[in-house]
Amino acid sequence: MIPGTLKATKAIGWFIEDYGIAQVSMNITNISVSPVHVCFEEVCAKAAARGVRVTGCEIVGLVPKKVLMDAGRFYLAKQQRSLGVSEEEIMKIAVKSMGLDDLKPFDPKEKVIEYLIEDHTQKKLVDMTCTGFANETASESPAPGGGSISAYMGALGASLATMVANLSSHKPGWDERWEEFSNWAVKGQAIKDELLELVDEDTNAFNKIMDAFGLPKKTDEEKAARSAAIQEATKYATQVPFHTMKAAFKAFEVVRAMAETGNPNSVTDAGVGALCARSAVMGAHLNVKINAASLKDEAFKAEILKEAAEIEAAALKQEAEILQIVNKVIQGE
Repeated sequence: MIPGTLKATKAIGWFIEDYGIAQVSMNITNISVSPVHVCFEEVCAKAAARGVRVTGCEIVGLVPKKVLMDAGRFYLAKQQRSLGVSEEEIMKIAVKSMGLDDLKPFDPKEKVIEYLIEDHTQKKLVDMTCTGFANETASESPAPGGGSISAYMGALGASLATMVANLSSHKPGWDERWEEFSNWAVKGQAIKDELLELVDEDTNAFNKIMDAFGLPKKTDEEKAARSAAIQEATKYATQVPFHTMKAAFKAFEVVRAMAETGNPNSVTDAGVGALCARSAVMGAHLNVKINAASLKDEAFKAEILKEAAEIEAAALKQEAEILQIVNKVIQGE
């Protein structure tokens, strides 16, 4: 074994006559020490020094999602492009940049551990088409309701702010500012993802209440257990939209930054983002209030209602200020 430039790896190289290519086979024993993309770049550098081009690579077996996410972000930054894009897009960049699909198609859903162990038995609202989600909302089913819709409005508000950040990072003449806007886009993506999780969680919380009401109530013990379960489920159903309020409120920071410093051609998108964030906060607040009304824990009820009212008041203030900024930009002031 000959020590080389990559720690925590074991590698060997040979020439394959049938294909007329050389291959480096590598076992990475610690991806935190030598990530896959670092190993790939090192092989490329050593090959280039010998006048040889690396055409691609192959991952044998399964990998943690972090391997491809880190690689995708590395290559985006190398290209001075925004890192604030979807997980799917980051994966795609990693696959293409390292030539993982050079020998055969590379499907992350078949190679990434986290994707393989996901529970695919439960259908998610966020996996529906726009039309399907709207039709499900309009159906006679009580869920998804206002709570899930509020979370989705918040996600759209964060998405619009993120879009402005991404457009700004690639605006001609603003090349030196790509990292500034990339950081805002990353923050916006995180808020968007948090709110998308809450779309389904709000419906799940409602279903927990329905399940609690369906518990048996023949004996005194059953009645007591049922009452406790209803209270616990109702408390959770109050906390979820409260979480939505806080998550949607975080979107204002990105929205305001994009209204003030982003591409002026997209300032109206930031404005609509503010409208979405405010609607998300107010809509979720309604759910907090109606669910809290059934709680017996008066101290918890008083505290969460007080905080929720403060968040709504702050959201209305943020919306008004951002819209004022947007209208000034539109008017060329």
